[in-house]
Amino acid sequence: MFILPDIFKHQIEEDAKVREDLIRYLSSFLELARWQRLQQVAAARTRHVTVLVEDLYQMQNCSAVLRTCECYGLQNIHVVARKNEFQVHKAISMGADKWLSINYYHSDEDVREGILLLKKQGYRVVATLPGEHHVCLDDLPVEQPSVFLFGTELHGLSPDLIHIADTPMKIPMYGFTESFNISNSVAIVLSTFVEKLRKSSYSWQLSPKEQEFLLIEWLQKSVKHADFLINKFFQENIAQFKK
Repeated sequence: MFILPDIFKHQIEEDAKVREDLIRYLSSFLELARWQRLQQVAAARTRHVTVLVEDLYQMQNCSAVLRTCECYGLQNIHVVARKNEFQVHKAISMGADKWLSINYYHSDEDVREGILLLKKQGYRVVATLPGEHHVCLDDLPVEQPSVFLFGTELHGLSPDLIHIADTPMKIPMYGFTESFNISNSVAIVLSTFVEKLRKSSYSWQLSPKEQEFLLIEWLQKSVKHADFLINKFFQENIAQFKK
């Protein structure tokens, strides 16, 4: 999340005009094509679908998963790092982690609380598992927000995560091998689910307010000396914002 002076956080949260003015000010320091690209990508972002990966240990897989999620327009990613540090290889991720909101969980309690919060927010928790009688990916409805759980490269999901899931889901496979590489699994699931979601009549986009917050965050990452400029913006408009 972006960092702003505490005194102005309330105005940013509650006043659309303040957000609009700040976005206009920061975007004036970008080339037009770059600013238009940020707007285009923000308009295509979604939190209707998200991914949780558990204790991945291969850096190339960690990085490939982030890149895949960013390419498919996901904004929030959940990373369980109880046993293995989640490391990003910049050459593989291609900077995807810069644009994502990544939530980390470092203990069993963190994981349980995180998943229960997602359920409270209306998410269906989907465990990707091999199994003849599990729901097929193609048959999974897109109307309900969904978080897809993916386990370790060698052993798959832990029993705790399987137990807490609402729906076990299988990816169709027709060969001798029982599983895909983790990054391939994520790509297949998102390719199928996200494309079906975007072709549906369901409203999957971020709200206008969410897009504004995201654009402010991205502008901070895109504009040189953004912290200095933001401070200058608020100091020059302090009288107006305190009304």
